[in-house]
Amino acid sequence: MSIKIGIAGYGNLGKGVELAIRQNDDMELAGIFTRRDPASVKALTEGAKVYRLDEAKDMADSIDVMIICGGSATDLPEQTPELAKYFNVIDSFDTHARIPEHFANVDAAAKESGKLALISLGWDPGLFSLNRLYAESILPNGKSYTFWGKGVSQGHSDAIRRVEGVKRGIQYTVPIESAIEAVRSGSQPELTTRQKHLRECWVVPEEGADTAKIEESIKTMKNYFDEYDTTVNFITEEEFDRVHNKMPHGGFVMRSGLTGDGENIHQMIEYSLKLESNPEFTASVLICYARALARLRAEGRTGCLTAFDVAPAYLSRLSGEELRATML
Repeated sequence: MSIKIGIAGYGNLGKGVELAIRQNDDMELAGIFTRRDPASVKALTEGAKVYRLDEAKDMADSIDVMIICGGSATDLPEQTPELAKYFNVIDSFDTHARIPEHFANVDAAAKESGKLALISLGWDPGLFSLNRLYAESILPNGKSYTFWGKGVSQGHSDAIRRVEGVKRGIQYTVPIESAIEAVRSGSQPELTTRQKHLRECWVVPEEGADTAKIEESIKTMKNYFDEYDTTVNFITEEEFDRVHNKMPHGGFVMRSGLTGDGENIHQMIEYSLKLESNPEFTASVLICYARALARLRAEGRTGCLTAFDVAPAYLSRLSGEELRATML
């Protein structure tokens, strides 16, 4: 029996979810829900139904899992608890410092409605979170490091575009190779924010804009660029369209640890991702956790969970017997 998936929000992530559904033969698209006029939205799937987001609650019986594809800043803190009143839900909430607060709000809503929710799924938080947990549990005597990039930071890119005189802009987070190699050496370095990452900005200025002022505004921007070595490059709109038209990302989770009794036996755990499309990969993570969510709900689970609470076997289309025969 197919798992009926609803998509709430139809930006880059929502479209990625739609494409990921096609690659999983136990899933089907039940509907797309948007704040825009549905008539203005052209789905990638022929015959797909598009509805207003405020109509979603009327279709609660037609959807097994609602995947919420809004932004973490303002959308998900409101949408996930609200939709958890009617649906089993998944989101990719990624404001790390606010995850405990978000979890509590969604957990309360889901328990009251008898639904199940999974929050903060993707690659970080999500897969990187799992790898940090595994590595720190295995090597308690050690130090963990997370590097992001090279890849597009959507939040920082949006911050650039809000600077006066900027017509278009994009920002890449770049891990510093010497810092990565220092971690791999086993020296367990203490690294500052500036020592771990660079920020590369590519900007199309408005005609007649003061580029020196734009560069200064970006480099000194609090909470975004002031703690990093940042480069600002000015380019034409044609070059922007030709070179900066994708959304790559990725990174590393690393754990440097010691084992043994009084011996300096160095052990290194490293997990990396190299992604050509951040939203499409994130969508693929959400889809396999939608399968897990449907199975857990069928077992009677309610409330809110995270990646830490889901056994890996729930993610796979394969049975336990098949997994033991082919992957163990």
